[in-house]
Amino acid sequence: MAERDPGADAPVEAVARFVRDRVFPREPVLDRGGPGAAEALAALRAEARAEGLWALPLPAGLGGGGLSFAAYAGLAEAEGASDHGPAALGSAPLLDVTMLARYGRPGVRTAYLARLVSGEMRTCYAMTEPGVPGTDPSRTATRAERHPDGGWLVTGRKWFTSGVAGADLVTVMARTSGVSGDREGLSLLLVPTGSAGFRVVRELPVLGAPGQYEIALDGVRVPADHLLGEPGDALAIAGERLQLGRTLRCLRWLGQAQRAFDLMCERAATHGGSRGPLADRQLVQAHVFDALLALRTTRPLVREAVALVAAGRDARTEVGLAKVAAARMLQQVADSAIQIHGAAGLGPDTALPSLFRTGRAARILDGPDELHITSVARRVLRTYGPPR
Repeated sequence: MAERDPGADAPVEAVARFVRDRVFPREPVLDRGGPGAAEALAALRAEARAEGLWALPLPAGLGGGGLSFAAYAGLAEAEGASDHGPAALGSAPLLDVTMLARYGRPGVRTAYLARLVSGEMRTCYAMTEPGVPGTDPSRTATRAERHPDGGWLVTGRKWFTSGVAGADLVTVMARTSGVSGDREGLSLLLVPTGSAGFRVVRELPVLGAPGQYEIALDGVRVPADHLLGEPGDALAIAGERLQLGRTLRCLRWLGQAQRAFDLMCERAATHGGSRGPLADRQLVQAHVFDALLALRTTRPLVREAVALVAAGRDARTEVGLAKVAAARMLQQVADSAIQIHGAAGLGPDTALPSLFRTGRAARILDGPDELHITSVARRVLRTYGPPR
């Protein structure tokens, strides 16, 4: 076996330590939102910059660390142990920066990319709509029509848009031609949130947790150069984004599951009663074994997806397997950790309620389990039957 560079894990260890020592203690403030959360996040970002940990997977020419996605994978797992880790460390806009760098027009890239990497600007992504299955984007009802000045007028409604509060831009999927049900004619436009006609309708708490919103676009004027790619390119661009985004989520879910596992083992080792520590009880040991098995069997699936995505290859099967496995695994590990904590696992003194909530939501967000199961199974089965 080749020797391993002892410094190879140094960035991962530094990120893990930063998240554990700096981000975890500030989570209660960050979770509440408001001015206090903004101040706490600004302080964390300053500390990340000072320690050379800022925006590590973003382009070096724009002020990031320049790490490839393959090199960033371990760091993504470490920083993902907290929902606030990516924002604190500057990697949160990775998907948007990648999309704009590939498909944005020169003026848009000049105006926004460096500011996104620096943290000066924030952006989010709006694809799903009320009453429209998120698994069938061809039924998108939001429309963008040509304005006489050459730009676009966007009208529609989107929901479960994360991070729109405080965002400067939102990427909106809209129909620019054709009718509902057509897979052609869908486009992506960058919509400045300060535009007339743009408004946040309401917050949509997910199992009681904030962060998702419903938005309305009432004839919002969008400059012509804010179209990503060409008219009709939305599904191709969205497919690339989803493949990278789902893999990135899987890495972060691994980090959260590892956090839940560590909490469970610490509890088992340090708590007990007249019959000794919890760690001596077989049913507790079974929880630990099953959780470790879930973690150890899921991580290779996720890393396989990472390798294919990083190489630019078709990873739909591997990403589908990883997404379902990682979501189930996070819910399972968090559930076991709560069980070992007892009533303490249900209250505000640990991160376990948040971790369990994330695991449960993960089985629906970014495509429900059923979508990935059927898509992967059909793709595999086609290789066994006659050509169609």
